[in-house]
Amino acid sequence: MAEQRDAGPAIRVTGLRKAFGRQVVLDGVDLEVERGQTLTVLGRSGGGKSVLLKLLVGLQKADAGSIRIGGRDLGELPLDALTEVRRKLGFLFQHAALYDSLTVGENVAFPLRRHTDLPDDERQRRVRELLSQVGMEDALEKLPGQISGGMKKRVGLARALALDPEIMLLDEPTAGLDPITAAEMIGLIQDSRRSREMSAVVVTHDLRSVEALADRVVLLEEGKIKVEGTFDEVKRQDDPFVTAFVRPTFGKPHE
Repeated sequence: MAEQRDAGPAIRVTGLRKAFGRQVVLDGVDLEVERGQTLTVLGRSGGGKSVLLKLLVGLQKADAGSIRIGGRDLGELPLDALTEVRRKLGFLFQHAALYDSLTVGENVAFPLRRHTDLPDDERQRRVRELLSQVGMEDALEKLPGQISGGMKKRVGLARALALDPEIMLLDEPTAGLDPITAAEMIGLIQDSRRSREMSAVVVTHDLRSVEALADRVVLLEEGKIKVEGTFDEVKRQDDPFVTAFVRPTFGKPHE
């Protein structure tokens, strides 16, 4: 049974549709993420990118279509089985979503307390190890309000990695960061993905992130996939909408 579940791509999305009232956000999206592959998702603000991530992790339910994680259809799973699949997913929220009343260390320990039976000393060792990996070990006892936005994202990444996920979902990991901090964040994501051989889906507007991280790129337009391919293939597309996303880095600005 386990071998059957694990066959095929890490993620397979078929005919995915999601609407809020009359606003159709995703309209028949099909995509796959192979094991060990990073897919970046581009599109206009409000175009369904973050909704796609929330559907993948089960925070929202699709109106139609299917999502298979490791061969298991999320829509067909009872709650306990869905929880088991979610443990294989690490989610980095756009604004880190740390608990303000918990210290940095307690934030990283949260999934370990909730989903494991690790003894306290082993859990603390794991927390320090994770914070060390993202350069935040000195902030163990600080509250989120005492650290910068870039630091919060590092802590959010450490928390997302706490359960050794097979798949990472990252929502705008460099948004709001200065160029140096953004480059550091990209490096941390690269190192984490390579050392753990994870698959990843990255929603971003940052073309530096796309160029550094993406094995494949999807560009959404009006709820549908406009183009999909490698970053080089996307850059070569002769389409005004596609060009508008790559021109700020790879061409002249609009006159």
